[in-house]
Amino acid sequence: MKYAFTKMHGLGNDFVVFDAVTQPLRLTREQFRQIGDRHFGIGCDQILLVEPPSLPGTDFNYRIFNADGDEVEQCGNGARCFARYVLDQGLTDQREISVGTQAGVIRLSIEPDGLVRVDMGVPTLEPERIPFVAERRAAEYTVEVLGEPLTLGAVSMGNPHAVMVVEDLEQAPVERIGAALQQHPRFPQRVNVGFMQILSADAIALRVYERGVGETLACGTGACAAVVSGRLRGLLNKSVKVSLPGGALVIEWPDEQAPVLMYGPAASVFEGTIEL
Repeated sequence: MKYAFTKMHGLGNDFVVFDAVTQPLRLTREQFRQIGDRHFGIGCDQILLVEPPSLPGTDFNYRIFNADGDEVEQCGNGARCFARYVLDQGLTDQREISVGTQAGVIRLSIEPDGLVRVDMGVPTLEPERIPFVAERRAAEYTVEVLGEPLTLGAVSMGNPHAVMVVEDLEQAPVERIGAALQQHPRFPQRVNVGFMQILSADAIALRVYERGVGETLACGTGACAAVVSGRLRGLLNKSVKVSLPGGALVIEWPDEQAPVLMYGPAASVFEGTIEL
């Protein structure tokens, strides 16, 4: 079968997007891995599927597969690309849409300046729902990794995140600690690992090691989780600029009962077909 696709990115976090609304699409885990392979396939961090709605009151369904073929619950940068894609491809004429995901319903809006706003919903902080093994909820936890105790925050933005504060982001052991922590037994569904340097109460720098991918140029849910964790620790204000290797996002989180809002760009790179 030949399938049409669009290559897109959000701050360098790159995606292969398939329209499963107008073309039949049944892919295996091995085919997802083939698509994501940067040497033998198209190459990407994640593959995104645009599907007909399956939840009441939604316009589309959104599925995300990592380059290793695993399906994951949520992807913030991908959500912005999703919004741009369905508008550019003529699948909708609405600039605000509701989308069903494995993590629940998210709301996407293309702003007049071209940036995409994503309502990521209220973050999950209870350990058993992240999921994270802990006796009780706390702003910070201590976890032993590679024989040393690490202090981290644990947050779910529809997918699990561990967030550590570091003094020097460039020198942070992202690969070593990220690879070890993502498979730690206290995170039963593995975890995305964020390394956050506080620049001011209104700005942070962030690197993220994503489960099933490795370090990426940007991670939207990771940016949201970092701001939530920083606010819970009393380090950040309500609106924060998050500088990632691929560019900057603005994250807003007024309080614990409010949804997290993410503002950022999305861009198409090229279109093509692949035979699988």
